Amino acid sequence: MWRRAPVVLLAVGFAVLLGWYAISTERVIAELRHEAQRSGQMSARVFQALSDPSEEASAAALLDLAQHVREMGVPIVITDPSGIPRDTANLPFRARLDGPEIRTYIRSLDADNPPVVEPGVGVVHFGNTPLVEGLRIIPILQGTLLAFLILAGIYMLRTRAAAEREKVWAGMARESAHQLGTPLSSLRGWVELLRSRAPAGGGAGAGTDDGALSPLDQMENDLDRLERVAHRFERIGRPPRADAVETQQLVERVARYFQARVPTLVHPVQVTTRWSEGDLAIRGDPVLLEWAIEALVKNAVDALAGRGGRIALSADALPGGGVRLRVADDGPGIPRELRSEIFRPGFSTKARGWGIGLSLARRIVEENHRGQLVFVPPDRAGAPSGGGAVFDIILPG
Repeated sequence: MWRRAPVVLLAVGFAVLLGWYAISTERVIAELRHEAQRSGQMSARVFQALSDPSEEASAAALLDLAQHVREMGVPIVITDPSGIPRDTANLPFRARLDGPEIRTYIRSLDADNPPVVEPGVGVVHFGNTPLVEGLRIIPILQGTLLAFLILAGIYMLRTRAAAEREKVWAGMARESAHQLGTPLSSLRGWVELLRSRAPAGGGAGAGTDDGALSPLDQMENDLDRLERVAHRFERIGRPPRADAVETQQLVERVARYFQARVPTLVHPVQVTTRWSEGDLAIRGDPVLLEWAIEALVKNAVDALAGRGGRIALSADALPGGGVRLRVADDGPGIPRELRSEIFRPGFSTKARGWGIGLSLARRIVEENHRGQLVFVPPDRAGAPSGGGAVFDIILPG
C-alpha cells in the first residue's frame, strides 16, 4: 500500500493542477468579459456626453465614469500637485486622507503604475484590477504545484526502482534458500546413515574427551545452523510475522552459538548475557530478530579480533512497555566522524566487509518490528570497559 502512495499522490496532484487550471482559466475569461462590458458602457456614456453639450450631461457622465471605475475595483488615490491626498477609491483598508498609511500606499501604487497628471484635477495614482493581481499570483502557485509534482515524480521513480531492486534481491534470496534445501536434506540423510552404522557406545565419538561432542554431533549442529540460515533467506520479502518471542531465550541462544566459536586461548573473547526481571516477551519474527542480533554480535567479534575482550548481551524490560536488547563490546569503538555512516548500505571499515550487516539489522528491527536500532555513545551507555561500541534494539511490547 505504501509503495503505491507516490503514484496516487502524483495522480491526485496532476488532477488538482488540471482542475485548477481549468477553473482559473474560466474565471479569467469571465472577468475579461465583464471588464469588456464595463469598458463598452463607459465608452457609450462618454460618446453620449460628447453629443450633449449641456453642463448637466457632462456632470452626469463624470459621475457615471467614477461609478464604473469603482466597480472595476481599481485602487485610486488622487492628490493635488503638492502631493496632498484629495480623494480615494477602492482602497483595501480604511484610513484618513491625511494619515501616513495613505502616503505609504501611494508609493506602492506608483511602483505598480506611473501616476497620471491631469491638469485641473491633480495627480492620479492607481493600481491594478483584481484580475491582474490574480493573474500575478496564479502562475506562482501553479509553478509551485508543478515543481512539487516533478519532485514527487522523481521520488516515485526512485522508489519504484528501489522496490524493483528489492524484489529482485528477495527473489534471489528465496531461490537460494530453495536451492540449499536439496543438499541440506541429502547431508542430513548421510549423517543419519553414518550414525546408524556407528558402533554402539558412541563409536563415532570414540577417542574424544568426556563431555565433548562427537564429529556426527558437530555435523548435525552445523546442519541445523545451515537450515536456520536458509530459513532466514525464505523470510526476506515476505509479510512480517507476529509470533510470541521470549527475548531472554533469543539472547541466550545467540550467546551460546558464539561462545562455542570465539577464540578462547589466544586473544580470548568472552560472551556474557544478562536480563532483567519483568515481562521480556514481545510479538515478532524470532528468525529475523535472531539474525539482527547475530549481525551486531558478529561486528563486535570482528572488532575484538587480534586483541580479545568482552561482549555483553542483555535484555531489559522498558517502563512504558517493550524490551531493550543491548549488544556492547569493549573494543576500539567507532570513530565519531563515521557514526553517521555506519547504517548506510555498503559502508564498511573492514577490507573484506560487504557493509550490509548493520543496514540489514536496522531494516529487520524498524520495518518488520516497528522498533529502533540505534548506536549509543559508550559514555552514555556504560560499555563493558567504558569504551567500545554499544547498540540498542528497542522493540515495542
